[in-house]
Amino acid sequence: TTAPSPTSGHFTLNFTLTNLQYAADLEAPSSRKFISTMKVINHYVSLALGLPILCYGGDLNLPALNSGHAFKFSQLSGRNRDDTGVDAVCSYKTSDSLARFDREKVYHELSAMTSGVTKLGHYSLERNSLFVNG
Repeated sequence: TTAPSPTSGHFTLNFTLTNLQYAADLEAPSSRKFISTMKVINHYVSLALGLPILCYGGDLNLPALNSGHAFKFSQLSGRNRDDTGVDAVCSYKTSDSLARFDREKVYHELSAMTSGVTKLGHYSLERNSLFVNG
């Protein structure tokens, strides 16, 4: 028998960080702040889901967000204008037994692993800001 081949797919992830003050250099995918923040978030999301997830910052043959990149930070408006919005297109590989992407399961796992959508590593999350689309 042959081993099941890995399955890959993409999903989008959106949430708000309340303790990362938005700065203009978060708009530049080549900036040190953008790259380091993206790597830290990627690490925490992968840990929370228990499988390798890659949230890309450049154009790497992944569906792009409206920014032209697959990872975007944005400044919020109103009373939350110091918070930072995060939009990411994530890629995953799973075994054949996990071939079907389950958006609700990913949402619930992320919710549980982030203490009810409040903590992602050293980042604080806006409780009602998590969205998963796949």
